Amino acid sequence: MPPATPDHLFARLKQLGIATTTVTHAPMFTVADSRGLRGSLPGTHCKCLFLRDKKGRMWLVATVEDRSVDLKALAPKLGAGRLSFGSPERLMAHLGVAPGSVTPFAVINDTAGAVTAVVDQALLAAETVNFHPLVNTATTSIRPADLIRFIEACDHAPVICDLR
Repeated sequence: MPPATPDHLFARLKQLGIATTTVTHAPMFTVADSRGLRGSLPGTHCKCLFLRDKKGRMWLVATVEDRSVDLKALAPKLGAGRLSFGSPERLMAHLGVAPGSVTPFAVINDTAGAVTAVVDQALLAAETVNFHPLVNTATTSIRPADLIRFIEACDHAPVICDLR
């Protein structure tokens, strides 16, 4: 089955009664690229990391954009071995997105439940959080509680973790 498109994602969010706001823009591959949106998009800007350990376990970590994530310190919090970034091929195979488009919304494509969604506790205090809607040519704002509800509706139990 091909990965979900942004239209599939928006339909699923609507089906769940989750309100979002989306703006389109030029492709953005990094946090530095996205800084140009500051004037037009309120809310907490976020970044996501696709990680794996030597046993092949995988995590999708969502945090605030300017947080430096120490993979060595994160590993024991997740009960993982040494963490590294997952390959683009593994990312596409399990989450159906390309590098630069990593987002918690991608759990919609992980029907096997192979990836653990991790949400930084700091995101829960925000009024809205911003993520790509499966592509890096748009940004979608969502309330944190609705993001958690979406992840759960995709049959994933998000791990809430203090990533400081």
